[in-house]
Amino acid sequence: MLPIDAAAHSSRWRHRHPVDKAVLGLGLTVLAISLPPWPGAALVLVTALSVLLGPAGVPGRRLWRAYRVPLGFCVTGAATLLVQVGGPEGFVSLAAEGPRQAGELLLRTSAASLGVLLFAFTTPMSDLLPRLVKAGVPAAVVDVALVTYRMSFLLLDSVRRIRDAQAARLGHTGRAAEWRSLAGLGATAFIRAFDRAARLQAGLAGRGYDGTLRVLVPEARVSVRFTAASCALLAAVAALTLVLEKALP
Repeated sequence: MLPIDAAAHSSRWRHRHPVDKAVLGLGLTVLAISLPPWPGAALVLVTALSVLLGPAGVPGRRLWRAYRVPLGFCVTGAATLLVQVGGPEGFVSLAAEGPRQAGELLLRTSAASLGVLLFAFTTPMSDLLPRLVKAGVPAAVVDVALVTYRMSFLLLDSVRRIRDAQAARLGHTGRAAEWRSLAGLGATAFIRAFDRAARLQAGLAGRGYDGTLRVLVPEARVSVRFTAASCALLAAVAALTLVLEKALP
């Protein structure tokens, strides 16, 4: 199981309805995109961090391990705005408005990423995907997503076991051995993936599969109080942004 998925299953908000958490997490993402970068996105970032580390109870180390990957993409995308190609100053030169634009983009994307992580760290996919059918998503699409989600963990577990076996047989002692082990890992994982898919298809056919995967979904109701508090928090962040935008230079 991936660390973020394990955190979602052990979250304090694990048994809340996904709609409750979507209003808060995805609402913060929308605010990060739509409000001015300063101070709007900065307020969204602080709010999302406070909720993640506070009421949601996400450990700081686990949050950083998940956040550093999208943050790296955010920094890389913002860094490209620092330079310009062509112009009177040469083939490659510093952009005049580069630092300001890069900072604004970094604020927006990093805050929006935290909003998405808030939803991901509190909502297991096994709770979300089956409910998408009631939201109008075709059942076939949800079934493919469920099977892919399950198969991804099996494939990752197979890759880990193969690498451990190769390491025990001194398969990583040199560059040549590393390349041979990597080739063997890819070939074995490919074969095992097809074998598991065939076994899964045979198992579903033996259980009378009729085109729909029926799974048990934990009972949960949309909390009016939680949703109202989330909307109030989002409105407060938006209002505070407008006030600070006029007060700050």
